[in-house]
Amino acid sequence: MSWRTFTGERIELPIKDAVERAIIRETTAGHRLKVCIGTDSQVRGELVEFATVIVFLREKKGGFMFIQNSKTLQIMSLKERMIIEVGKSVETAYHLCELLDRYHVELEVHADINTDPHFQSNTALKEAMGYILGMGFVFKAKPDAFASSCCADKVV
Repeated sequence: MSWRTFTGERIELPIKDAVERAIIRETTAGHRLKVCIGTDSQVRGELVEFATVIVFLREKKGGFMFIQNSKTLQIMSLKERMIIEVGKSVETAYHLCELLDRYHVELEVHADINTDPHFQSNTALKEAMGYILGMGFVFKAKPDAFASSCCADKVV
């Protein structure tokens, strides 16, 4: 699956290499980075569209992101869709965690799941939190999960 920048430019390198180049470029420029990974989805009939983002935050200097979009023809429950979103984020985080550790870049995995039990997405909160924390990653849910609930939401 291909990745792109927010401006639509295709990332031709393997994503791990592109992330490493971004880290080197940004740290050489004097920026302290944090990476947040999140996924959001939209249902359009029987089609479910996903967007996974790798958000690079420059301390006090804005940020940028890499985006991967995917689609599946599958009818699924809301809870199943939330867990698939988390799975896509965890897969990306796991692929990059050794690299981020090597460069001392902080990592968070964001889930587009509401902590308020009055919202339907809350049904997947325990499983999502257990999955992300069990993999050893920092977990963030709404309202603190901007990578999934804002960034990925805009590009799905």
